[in-house]
Amino acid sequence: MTALSTDELIAWVNETSSRWQAHCAAHPQVLDLPCDIREGATVRDLLHHIVVVELRYAERLNELPITPYEEVAKDSVDGLFEVHVRAMALLQQAIAKPDTNWDEDLEFPTRSAGTLKARRRTIVVHLLMHSIRHYAQLGTIARHGGAAPDWLGDYLLMDLIRK
Repeated sequence: MTALSTDELIAWVNETSSRWQAHCAAHPQVLDLPCDIREGATVRDLLHHIVVVELRYAERLNELPITPYEEVAKDSVDGLFEVHVRAMALLQQAIAKPDTNWDEDLEFPTRSAGTLKARRRTIVVHLLMHSIRHYAQLGTIARHGGAAPDWLGDYLLMDLIRK
């Protein structure tokens, strides 16, 4: 047995993101549902949080300037998910670098927990699992708001999706 690869986790996050993009486009009322996760007020705020965190950690892994949270617009569903696509491209770029020391610590400021230090590998896992965790919360909010998604987000179903 081999371990789960980052490629497999990225595929899961991308599939989940694509489904939420389509769902929010088909049910735009979801964006305005109340949501108090991560200091937000609506689902739009939660989606913004998801993609901005992806982008900022991908930028850190590539040692790029960090995009200010406030500079990412949240008025367009497609615009939000374009940030996700950019973040995943940056993440894959970082992973593809052959000489990366994945045990190297990076020190960085956070918006809510002060300055932290984490290994590069920890940041990759956090970036991907952070998105999945919040998308699961979004599923509950959408269901309670009358716009339940028509798919199950479990990783177990990824093989079924690929076939």
